Amino acid sequence: MERNNPGGTGPVHVPLGHIVANEKWRGSQLAQGMQGKVKLIFEEDLTSADFYLSSRSCILYITEADLVTGHGYRKRLVRVRNSGHLQGIIIVEKTQTSEQYFPAVQKFTVLDLGMVLLPVANQWEASCLIIQLVQEQTREPSRNPFLRKKRCVLSELSLVQTVQQIPGVGKVKAPLLLQKFPTIHQLSNASVQELEEVVGHSVAQQIHAFFTQSGWQQPHS
Repeated sequence: MERNNPGGTGPVHVPLGHIVANEKWRGSQLAQGMQGKVKLIFEEDLTSADFYLSSRSCILYITEADLVTGHGYRKRLVRVRNSGHLQGIIIVEKTQTSEQYFPAVQKFTVLDLGMVLLPVANQWEASCLIIQLVQEQTREPSRNPFLRKKRCVLSELSLVQTVQQIPGVGKVKAPLLLQKFPTIHQLSNASVQELEEVVGHSVAQQIHAFFTQSGWQQPHS
């Protein structure tokens, strides 16, 4: 296998049906959950991504501890986002302990960086999700015309979940907003009057304030 560029985000060669994983995950519940289902190749010099599904697709895993201890994970996300050749999928442990920190990472990942974010309850659930993603990648395009659609669905699901977190929106209003403003760019640039047509005056003001405020105010626990 071709070696990776130490400390960089350069292309990584991933054999079909394999996952190239950061050495730090050896022996973890996440790695154990994938054993026997996909072949793992551990590498010591992966600094940005935790798992590579292909040379162009990687996973960054944010643990409960990562969320609680601060924003150190953000540099890794930005590095992958700015690499230009990698499609990064962010998997985040959303637990009772980390739930209060989740809206902040959700906003940063989906709204600010435009990346896909998928919450999981634990590493076992994450291993099942990663296996599913690998299986999608290993199918021949001619036999799996829905592969690209699958990736689009993940992006849309991540976007809907994020819009739901905007104050006053919730599960009912989020799809309605995205029908009229299908991208975050359009939604963030909508006027209060335009938003009113969909969600009413009060919620429109909350949404407008959300996008125009200078900083993200994390909800109190």
